[in-house]
Amino acid sequence: MLFHVRMDVHLPPDLDPDARATLLARERARAVELQQSGAWPELWRIVGEYANISIFDVESNDDLHDILSSLPLFPYLRIQVTPLAQHPSKI
Repeated sequence: MLFHVRMDVHLPPDLDPDARATLLARERARAVELQQSGAWPELWRIVGEYANISIFDVESNDDLHDILSSLPLFPYLRIQVTPLAQHPSKI
């Protein structure tokens, strides 16, 4: 199943710089792992925002939820999920 996922990041402005750096390093490592596994084939930055648009290719809604909740940034994300279906005019 394919999902279009928008993630907006909302880190606390007073987050300790060392804790922020550690959190972002953990997030990057998890994102790389998911991309290498094929579950996260597309990842795009949204220009001018601390946000991204991604395509996830997973078996189910539950799998997507498990993946998203495994992200170290999960507590700081506003997430919008749109399930995708094949378009009849796609060639």
